[in-house]
Amino acid sequence: MKALVIKSTGLWYEVQSGKDRLIARLRGKFKLEDKKLTNPLAVGDWVEIEPNQQVDNEWVITKIYERENYVIRASPRKKGHDHLIASNIDQGLLVVTLKKPRTSLGFIDRFLITLEAFRIPGVILFNKSDLYGTKELKTINELKPVYESIGYSFHLCQFDKEVDDDVVQLLKSKTSLLSGHSGAGKSTFINQLLPNANQEVSEISDFANKGVHTTTFAELFFLNDDTTIIDTPGIKELGLSEIEDEELSHYFPEMRQFLGQCKFHNCLHENEPGCRVKEAIGKEVSELRYQSYLAILREEDNRR
Repeated sequence: MKALVIKSTGLWYEVQSGKDRLIARLRGKFKLEDKKLTNPLAVGDWVEIEPNQQVDNEWVITKIYERENYVIRASPRKKGHDHLIASNIDQGLLVVTLKKPRTSLGFIDRFLITLEAFRIPGVILFNKSDLYGTKELKTINELKPVYESIGYSFHLCQFDKEVDDDVVQLLKSKTSLLSGHSGAGKSTFINQLLPNANQEVSEISDFANKGVHTTTFAELFFLNDDTTIIDTPGIKELGLSEIEDEELSHYFPEMRQFLGQCKFHNCLHENEPGCRVKEAIGKEVSELRYQSYLAILREEDNRR
């Protein structure tokens, strides 16, 4: 019987088949193309299940269907391993804040890079607009055209008040991945759309200006029959996976257009002569994004 993974705790999974929600466990060990994974199964996966003959009301996952796409990060706890965030998604929503907590440009760009691996559309939701003064609003107004010009949707929001209609429209008939730092407002977003979800909301520490993890496990929520949101635990660091240095610029849409036009085929767009990307800085490539690219390339952005 085919089922959709809607919740993962790492030990067991909640799956949905038709209208039925069932508890299931993995049979044996699964691998994704021989990758080293901390979790072989992610929310959003389609699986085959059968009844557990030894335990009542429990099912066994016997097969993982091929994924259309997935979002992956380097495991923060197990060196050399990766962690699947979600699979089979139509778009990625990143909730970011300039205050309580602060989200850096490097973190935003790292998230967008993970989406670009499968050309998954990205949406940037700047939450907590009520906290922003002239300085913060100036920053947002400078960032908005930079990201919109390269194809990302960009919105200023206040989720503790409401979710704007234009954001709701973005969700329709899609499976959306919801990500961001703890305390940025992901759970508030879910609670506004689904009041019965009762997602716990954390307070932000004034001392550390950081959120506390309230979403412990990834979980898929149904807004209706064809609109779903995958909520994920807050991410402190976002280590990139499966990307070599010479490939990094391929995941920046504004740089990708110059692929093959540099003098050297393995150009890193730093100090090499005849670099087409460097020639485009300030024109097709913003200085802001280029500096973010260099920081990620050199791992100087501290992933926050």
